[in-house]
Parts: sequence; C-alpha cells; structure tokens
Amino acid sequence: MHAFDVLGDPVRRRILELLADGEQSSGAVTNAIKQEFGISQPAVSQHLRVLRDSGFATVRAEGARRLYAVEAAPLQEIDVWLDRFRGFWNQRLDALATELARGKRQREKDNDRHQQPHQGDPALGDQDR
Repeated sequence: MHAFDVLGDPVRRRILELLADGEQSSGAVTNAIKQEFGISQPAVSQHLRVLRDSGFATVRAEGARRLYAVEAAPLQEIDVWLDRFRGFWNQRLDALATELARGKRQREKDNDRHQQPHQGDPALGDQDR
C-alpha cells in the first residue's frame, strides 16, 4: 500500500496524531477513535494493522497490553517527497510574513500618531498659559 493511501484515511491519520504524543495502548487508541469516529473495536484494530503492516507504527507487547508507537521512517520518506513542493508554499509564506510585518509597522506608526499630545491646537484653545 502506498504511503498516501495509508494516510488518505482520516481514521489512520488521527491514530498517528494520537501516537505522535507518545506510545499508546491499543485500548486507549480504540477508545479515542471510537468516541471521535463512532467505529467498532474491530475496525480500529484493522486500521492499527494497516499502520503496522505499512511501517507507520510499531507494536510491542507489555504483558497482555499492546503498545503502539509512530515509526518515523515512512514519515521521513513522505517528507523527502514533499520537499520538491515546499517552494510553492514557502514563497507564499514569505510573502505573508512580509505583509504581516508591513501591517505591524503601519499599526505602530498609527498608534504613535494617536498617542502624541496635540500642541497648539486652535480648536482647543491655548491651555498652556
């Protein structure tokens, strides 16, 4: 199964998100996924199996418990593949950062103008005498 086929499923993506926070028991993963997606325990087990068989997750036994963790290698392969496309969004993010900085500078100028006291305003009269 291709990596994007594995990650194309929202349940499997969510399982990986849960595992990214640290090793989780199959029971903890199942409970979280059942609550969020309303699917059965066997369905969650099938998703865990796909993640394990495709190399995205590892499992180890600890007594009667099965503990799952993220396997980084397939994610690194996806990251390498995505690298050729980063230029598309990096240019846009750089442009956004420039615009945000320009807006911040303008707001600071506007705030400075509004905070300076009005001296010799004829409408207020000369109050310093």
